[in-house]
Amino acid sequence: MTEYGRGPGSEPWHPEDPLYGDDGWGGQQAHVGQQSPYGGQPQHYPQQSQQNYDGWSQHPQGGYDQHHDPQQYAYYDEQGQLRYADGQGQQQYDQQYVGQAQQYQQGGGWDATGTHGQVPYGADPGDPYGQQPVAYGGEQPDFYGTEDAYPPPEPPGRRRPEPEPQAESAVTEEEEQHPFFTGADDGDDDDDDPKGRGGGGRGKDAKGGKGAKKRRNGCACLVVCLVFGGGAATVGYFGWHFYQNRFGPAPDYVGGGTGAVTVEIPKGAGGYEIGRRLEDAGVVKSVDAFVAAQSQNPDGKTIQAGAYLLKKEMSAASAVKLMLDPNSQSNVVVKPGERNASVYQAIDKQLQLRAGTTQGIAKKEYKSLGLPSWANSSSRIKDPLEGFLYPNTYPAAKGMKPEAILKSMVSAAKEQYATYDLAAQAKKFDLDNPLQVITVASLVQAEGKTQDDFRKMAEVIYNRLQPTNTETNQKLQFDSTFNYLKGTSNIHISESEINSNQDPYNTYTQKGLPPGPIGNPGDEALKAALDPTDDGWIYFVATDGQNNTEFAKTYQEFQQLKDKFNATSGH
Repeated sequence: MTEYGRGPGSEPWHPEDPLYGDDGWGGQQAHVGQQSPYGGQPQHYPQQSQQNYDGWSQHPQGGYDQHHDPQQYAYYDEQGQLRYADGQGQQQYDQQYVGQAQQYQQGGGWDATGTHGQVPYGADPGDPYGQQPVAYGGEQPDFYGTEDAYPPPEPPGRRRPEPEPQAESAVTEEEEQHPFFTGADDGDDDDDDPKGRGGGGRGKDAKGGKGAKKRRNGCACLVVCLVFGGGAATVGYFGWHFYQNRFGPAPDYVGGGTGAVTVEIPKGAGGYEIGRRLEDAGVVKSVDAFVAAQSQNPDGKTIQAGAYLLKKEMSAASAVKLMLDPNSQSNVVVKPGERNASVYQAIDKQLQLRAGTTQGIAKKEYKSLGLPSWANSSSRIKDPLEGFLYPNTYPAAKGMKPEAILKSMVSAAKEQYATYDLAAQAKKFDLDNPLQVITVASLVQAEGKTQDDFRKMAEVIYNRLQPTNTETNQKLQFDSTFNYLKGTSNIHISESEINSNQDPYNTYTQKGLPPGPIGNPGDEALKAALDPTDDGWIYFVATDGQNNTEFAKTYQEFQQLKDKFNATSGH
């Protein structure tokens, strides 16, 4: 009997093959004449295959036969016919499978080498889908009738790895498809043609050639390097600035600066606000540098509001040191009770202006400086701004305008007076208007010597203004009003001089209040004018001529105080 080997190019089956014997198939091997009809590979039938499945025994070829004994063995002869041999070697024919083998042989299922197509399973009567076509793609193609049918697939342990595709071909195909690498929009390929357009060829640098691809790859690498290089530079730049802002020292100038500049610091300004104003004026380089220098100086927190004469581009430490020097400050200080005439002189001096300049501007432009509407209630007022230059410290340095300084003073007074309901307060004390409230406060400030005197002095004023006052007949008789009229501060005034002067500001000869304030009252005097005592005081005398003011309720008590004053002063 002719052996059916594995065909051309097959290797002999070695007993050490992992698929041979128990290791490959896990059981005894069944042979037909020492050779398996399946290309020399032993066909194994597990013991459990001998069991009968619903009367159908499993056929060695994949079909089922209910006539033959399961102990029989099948093989194909030289003509490709299926035969059986029993245990004694007797051959039998199975017409059913012989017919099927002939049909497949005629259809090309067998070749001269003995290789055959896969015999399909016979129809299972119990399988309702046995004769139906394949669900996807119709009839499944038979690759065993083609060149791919031989040799049959080898076991996994003996398969040779397929060669991997060349990386260059994949990259080349991708480059050819991508317009960046193909260079479809540029004409560089024509310049690289060694033979020219009429040369009949483009050499190695022809379209799709290796030279052009290398140049394109080089350009791509250059672009990538530039992109990544630029990104790294950007990251480095912002990283450096981030480090400087978070951990590095604040930007600062070096040295004591040059030139001169005036910087105004408002009341209540803290370190950051001061630093911001200095930075805007070009004095320091950064707010943080000034704040750091201020915190490092033990007296840094004592910088007061006002105007400072500084230099440009100073180090923060130098700026702090100079601002702590009183000589750097350029301010005008309005003291409580100070008259406007004195304030005008101080402004002229601070701005280095001719004497009388500020007073002339005040007299000419007072209506444009922001006075409240009730400020000009009397045409007899000597200075409409009197009482409205609120006591405080104001920046005043060379180069500034006098009207700007006056306007800031009036604004401060107006803001402070707005905190009181002066119209209601005037009505409460039988006064004509809010301006008279300020006038009373100016008298309290001028005549009182201490804070304890202010409330008693306010009561004296209100008692003397009463129509029932028979002691002074509604005359205040204050030396301060006459001194304002004269522009002096003399406490020794003769009766003949006083009695001969009929000016509206002379309260010895005129009843009631003067036309307007006689100075700029402070906040304490204003509060005392709104909250006087109620003890019956109507007289007072500065018995020491300076700070000791004593009060009396009757004329007799007043005479005693007057004698005390004369004894002290030598009169």
